[in-house]
Amino acid sequence: MTAQSPAGAPQPRRLIVVGSGIAGLYAALLAAEAGTEVVLLTKGALADSNTYFAQGGISAVLDEPAPGDTVAAHIADTLKAGAGHCNEDAVRVLCTEARLDIAGLQRFGVRFDLDEDGDPALGLEAAHSAPRILHAGGDATGAGVARALIRAVLEVQEAGRIQVIGHAQVTSVLQGGGRVSGVNFLHNGGEFGVHGDAVLLATGGAGQLFAQTTNPAVATADGLALAWRAGAAVADLEFFQFHPTCMVPPAGAREAGSTAEPLLISEAVRGEGAILVDVNGERFMPRYHPDAELAPRDVVSRCIYLHLAALGDPNGHVFLDARGLEASRGQGFLAKRFPTITAGTRAAGIDWTRELVPVAPAAHYWMGGVVTDLQGRTSVPGLLAAGEVACTGVQGANRLASNSLLEGLVFGRRAVEAFLAGSPRDTDAPRAVSGPWQFETVPAPGPVETNLATPGAFSRKALRRVMTAHAGVIRDGALLREASVALGAWAAGVVPLHAPDSLEAREHEDANLLLAAQLLVHAAQERRESLGAHHRSDSRTRAAAVEPFDQRYTMSRKASLVHD
Repeated sequence: MTAQSPAGAPQPRRLIVVGSGIAGLYAALLAAEAGTEVVLLTKGALADSNTYFAQGGISAVLDEPAPGDTVAAHIADTLKAGAGHCNEDAVRVLCTEARLDIAGLQRFGVRFDLDEDGDPALGLEAAHSAPRILHAGGDATGAGVARALIRAVLEVQEAGRIQVIGHAQVTSVLQGGGRVSGVNFLHNGGEFGVHGDAVLLATGGAGQLFAQTTNPAVATADGLALAWRAGAAVADLEFFQFHPTCMVPPAGAREAGSTAEPLLISEAVRGEGAILVDVNGERFMPRYHPDAELAPRDVVSRCIYLHLAALGDPNGHVFLDARGLEASRGQGFLAKRFPTITAGTRAAGIDWTRELVPVAPAAHYWMGGVVTDLQGRTSVPGLLAAGEVACTGVQGANRLASNSLLEGLVFGRRAVEAFLAGSPRDTDAPRAVSGPWQFETVPAPGPVETNLATPGAFSRKALRRVMTAHAGVIRDGALLREASVALGAWAAGVVPLHAPDSLEAREHEDANLLLAAQLLVHAAQERRESLGAHHRSDSRTRAAAVEPFDQRYTMSRKASLVHD
């Protein structure tokens, strides 16, 4: 699919990158820069990614950090937010190498916001012990970074070193000779294949599993499903982070069935001093946690849920009050510091300089994913993964704010470095962990025998309703069993264990979502104690001891098929 090398010249190795968020774009640029032939596939436009919608920023301790900040402090903050479930080696890599990839972004045209002295303007976010958050364009960091990287990719494409294939839905991973050899994909109504020396999955997350999400429509668990069907190990799928402050659409829009993307109200707003109040106008977070609005986001989401339940309105919302910021910082502060949120709230008919913003928790980030080592290698030779689709262990049971874009950068680069090195010892890639959390201790995803009524025909709306009500912010064994029944009934018809024999991209997305839902629910059923973003109201221990990292719940299709 690309130009041939001159006669006699060695054929360049080819890396296939699937996904156009920060991990995919950055990795593609680095690989092309090193002389690799790169094919970059994205199922929408290049800007259709979670990265583009990211507001908060990128955390990093720079060569000249904020007073008192250190790499050790960043490591400690990440480990604390992860509830003791992090891979400490991965966290150390992330925080130590952050500055290298910030410089890499700048080399590809990203310009970070500066303060009045011309130094990086470092912000403070929840659970960080010091200001270390870089922004690009205020509250539109993801869009600023994505635009710069997309420009760089298009320039490299003009030079013939990257081939971009847009609107390409990857349907399966090809394997031959004991390793990955390419992918199949849908494009312009047909199915095609492209071969390569390795495949890097950088497909993002799966927010479309839930009724309210901060993720765009493309977040349908495609990479996770591709890796699972190829036999790769996955882990930590019970840990799905809900962002506590997503603007609730006005009642009129909800009644009209609006499909507009929810507006995330960045954690940085609370970092600047905004507070949460209930319908009575009372600030409630201090009674739940000593850090109040700056507690870890899973804690804030859970507190909102519990407070609403206490008020008798568990499906309601609370309010974000940023009016004090405008009063104390001066007129125009909110518009200058948060232009995207200002525009979004204004479009919804809310003047947040004078009015409260209705907010509720929304599905935001999946800590779990395809298991990788510190070089982005999965348990399948030739298959790499980076970004939200991967599980390096760096995020633990709860991601620290603004560590997601950073993870995509650091481990996207490391995956490329492993590919360039030739990865001669693919057998060193991570394998499924033996022990009590192995997937074969429960049935593989598929039909579930039950005497209960079926949940009706499968639809995304029905799936989201089940997942939100039964596997959302707060779960329990009974709810999860009911979810398993519903998902199993749907799986009898959709059969998510296999890629659909269809040229319709939506059918592939539906199967991927259903498979991801089953895997998440199985993992949540197996972990009976609460930990991080996984909160069970029927937890067997209220102050559960933290499970060691190597006892995390790891699953793989190959293991489950053997033990069906």
